[in-house]
Amino acid sequence: MAIGTQQTSQTYTATDNGQSYRGPLIMVTTLFFMWGFLTCLNDILIPHLKAIFDLGYAQVMLVQFSFFGAYAVFSIPAGFITERVGYKPMMVAGLLTMAVGALLFIPAANVPSFPLFLAALIILAAGITVLQVAANPYVALLGPPKTASARLTLTQAFNSFGTFIAPYLGGMFILATAPKTAEQIAKLLPPELQAYRIEQASSVKVPYIIIAVALIALAAVIGRFKLPHITSAEGGHAVVKDDSIWKHPNLVMGAIGIFTYVGAEVAIGSFLVNYLHEPLIGNLDLETAAKYLMFYWGGAMVGRFVGSWVLGQIPPRTVLAANAFIAAALVCISMASTGHVAMVSILAIGFFNSIMFPTIFTLGIEGLGPLTGEGSGMLNSAIVGGAIIPLAQGFIADRVGIHHAFILPAICYLYIVFFALKGTPRAKAA
Repeated sequence: MAIGTQQTSQTYTATDNGQSYRGPLIMVTTLFFMWGFLTCLNDILIPHLKAIFDLGYAQVMLVQFSFFGAYAVFSIPAGFITERVGYKPMMVAGLLTMAVGALLFIPAANVPSFPLFLAALIILAAGITVLQVAANPYVALLGPPKTASARLTLTQAFNSFGTFIAPYLGGMFILATAPKTAEQIAKLLPPELQAYRIEQASSVKVPYIIIAVALIALAAVIGRFKLPHITSAEGGHAVVKDDSIWKHPNLVMGAIGIFTYVGAEVAIGSFLVNYLHEPLIGNLDLETAAKYLMFYWGGAMVGRFVGSWVLGQIPPRTVLAANAFIAAALVCISMASTGHVAMVSILAIGFFNSIMFPTIFTLGIEGLGPLTGEGSGMLNSAIVGGAIIPLAQGFIADRVGIHHAFILPAICYLYIVFFALKGTPRAKAA
């Protein structure tokens, strides 16, 4: 079963018939914005839910585990259905599923219940998974293959625009009320504790209701918009006898690269608010610290706009290796310092994260031919790294402290350097 496919025997590019696909690309790019915005809101929910339910770092990282774990569960079924119904219906289905997940935040806040919040996040993430499965390969197909990396990087820039504004809006609406300390919560009687949790949890209702309405409206617009239908092209790749995705080392290494990249990016974003809240780092209150997330995700947005041009001038593997090495160095600098140096170095990583996902993705499927669809499926499933790495970092943080728990993302970035330098496609048979 393939994920986000129809690539195995189908290519449809803007140069095939001289027609422009700028309109469809712009429309699909709005989806990148929406899932970026919602994904980044998790970074606001984490400190909020941690304070409400008095959770440890490992416990609250179940937010990311539930969210990104959905990629492992739903990617293959979504790809299976996409092959049969097409990209556009799956985009609409993904948006409506996301709307259902957003609306489930209301009963979760009314109870309030951490497991119910996790259930709502799983459904929300299931919808985002469907969008990822459909939109990423769709963008790659709407243009010449040689510019696929640059084109996907450009659309990912608008994904980063969503992550850029989410911390400000989320912090303003969700973290506006200062939470009680763990010592204060411990002194509350059971009825007082329940009332406090209901009051704090209610701040998520309005934002997620607005989000649900926006998702439903966008689903209606996408449903009525005329997107090009991907049709089989003549002269496609010939099927190689006994070929398998496991015989392409660049794909296997690329899947590990997606796993480590998404894991590192999500782990850093997930811990940033609490990290900047630490007395030795930023000593900021949670709402103010949340706004600093804009620099992390905003750096990724700027880097993707810049990267879409740079990738047209410099070999993608060179750009990827340089960015990953600098990101690893910045993590180490932050761990070895305090105060403003620790803050600036960790926030600057966002800029160097920028081109990693689209570049790893396109390098991973390079040279697969008719196996491109299956390769896309493997890469999408590897996004589950966003569930595993933050959870592992949470366990480390509970034991050695949040400051030095960032050693895990540093290791992830070093692997990406290795992939960029060594994960080349296998040589074609003569």
